[in-house]
Amino acid sequence: MRRDEFMVSCRDGVRLATDVYLPEGAGPFPVILERTPYGRRETSRAERTAAEPEPATREAVAAFFAEAGYAVIYQDCRGRWGSEGSFEKYLADGEDGYDCCAWIVAQPWCNGRIGTMGLSYAAHAQASLGCLDPPGLAAQVLDSGGFSDAWQGGIRRGGAFELKQASWAFNQARLAPETQADPVRAAAFAAEDLRAWFTRFPWKPGHSPVRHAPDYEAYLLEQWRQGAFGDYWKKLGLYAKGWHDRYAAVPSVHMSSWYDPYPRTATENYCGLRDAGRGRPSLILGPWTHGNRSQTAFGEVEFGPAATVDAWAGDWLRFRRRYFDRWLKDERNGVEDDPPVRVFVMGGGSGRKNAEGRLEHGGQWRSAADWPLPGTRFTPFHLHRDGGLRAAKPASGATPLSWRSDPADPVPTVGGAITSMEPVIAGGPYDQRERPGMFGHRAPYLPLASRPDVLVFQTEPLAEDVTVIGPVAAHLWVATDGPDADVTAKLIDVHPASADYPQGFAMNLCEGILRLRYRADPADPKPMVPGRVERVTVALFPTANLFRAGHRIRLDIAASEFPHYDINPQTGEPEGEGLRTRVAVNTLCLDAERPSQVVLPLLPAGA
Repeated sequence: MRRDEFMVSCRDGVRLATDVYLPEGAGPFPVILERTPYGRRETSRAERTAAEPEPATREAVAAFFAEAGYAVIYQDCRGRWGSEGSFEKYLADGEDGYDCCAWIVAQPWCNGRIGTMGLSYAAHAQASLGCLDPPGLAAQVLDSGGFSDAWQGGIRRGGAFELKQASWAFNQARLAPETQADPVRAAAFAAEDLRAWFTRFPWKPGHSPVRHAPDYEAYLLEQWRQGAFGDYWKKLGLYAKGWHDRYAAVPSVHMSSWYDPYPRTATENYCGLRDAGRGRPSLILGPWTHGNRSQTAFGEVEFGPAATVDAWAGDWLRFRRRYFDRWLKDERNGVEDDPPVRVFVMGGGSGRKNAEGRLEHGGQWRSAADWPLPGTRFTPFHLHRDGGLRAAKPASGATPLSWRSDPADPVPTVGGAITSMEPVIAGGPYDQRERPGMFGHRAPYLPLASRPDVLVFQTEPLAEDVTVIGPVAAHLWVATDGPDADVTAKLIDVHPASADYPQGFAMNLCEGILRLRYRADPADPKPMVPGRVERVTVALFPTANLFRAGHRIRLDIAASEFPHYDINPQTGEPEGEGLRTRVAVNTLCLDAERPSQVVLPLLPAGA
């Protein structure tokens, strides 16, 4: 194998640093392409397996594929590492990726077929070029990314801003080559305390921890302040849903996980391409945090040895090689007969505490012909004033519940579908209680359910096992006394008390948020009319969990989750610019005429 270096020109003349690894032999070869903002020669943390937990270098990964007869290409995204131009996160990757593919197929060592791969941003970059159906594209493996709709997951969610974008911008600007090459800029970043900055909002141009890298600060604040779902959010790179009907008609893998920011992206891309008849999409959803497909333990929970992708695929390297062998080389190796959908259903473990101090929640893989799984029954569970979560509708005239939401004392984040937020918080499943060391948590470190601004609804202990697999939605009748507020919903598996967990264990499964100004039309925000009750929908991420007999299904309703999402000042001021805050009084209706409910995707026994 040899490596050649190129500066590949884009249509506007900007040149992108590109490494080409060629196998031995005369060629031509099928090509595997990864475009990355993280350095084309930097080791990717994603390139690890259960057997080899230390990440393999890019060169080692290239050698693995080159031995099988592939040319492998790594390219730095515009404005990053060796590439020219200015970095504007997500927005240049479609056209740049198209131009890269056009260059590749014109090379004598290319046989005209290209497969793409990559995690996270590299998956976003894949979806961007896939929207333009570039020459030569023949297969894609999108791992934890590829925005179907960045307004609803990855940048914003239900109108709220995901603060992982702020921590990502800070961390990547701090590590950028231009920072490392400038001692003054490097020292300025080193002196910043990101956790401290998360206590001071709003960030302002020139007055944020990212100010030492003005280009990073500029795009971050633009995303933060683009609240309404307008033309900005329909740009190439942010809204694959708008291109599904013309997306490259090639086989594609869409992989994500329950504690990743992108399970909704993966399922929406799978369903959108399936419905549009574009190629052969397949879907993989595991129990992991972002990109950690070869691990079994996350947060405070252990899912068991079956939880890795390695358990059924051999490992992630071999999975991709087999996939590319089928679609880039036409090898009849059985890939076309694999199930279109694989999901890991959490639950079924012992419930004990293992030697590492984690809850043994367990789980197993399940294959299916489609998503949502055939046989799914979308079943409403109604919220009752006594805290019950039951199939029965509430009583006529039942009194609503009201609670205060104070921006100065938001409900703190405890795990969840989070990435790129170090050193502020981390994602994953946790017992839903406050504890020392977690951002925003305070003594006496009690369960979140004890807070007066968290409304808790749960079933009685289940008489039999209940399997939930699919998208989850809460339909709520709410009011507030001001122009705006947030509503959050969190689905929880409550393990019963045991010798290891005498207070039980409330394990978060999935959650969602809605900024009420966007309740009717995300493109046309409207203030709430104080005191007017309206029906709204909070879309939670999809999940898959076996609630064992004796467990409870719980739904928590609140008005904040910080710092996962930015704090709503509740004044109605423009997004990301509010200088004032107000305490809101919110109301949740729970009567037969206005029945608030969560709709769960239930799988009957044996289905």
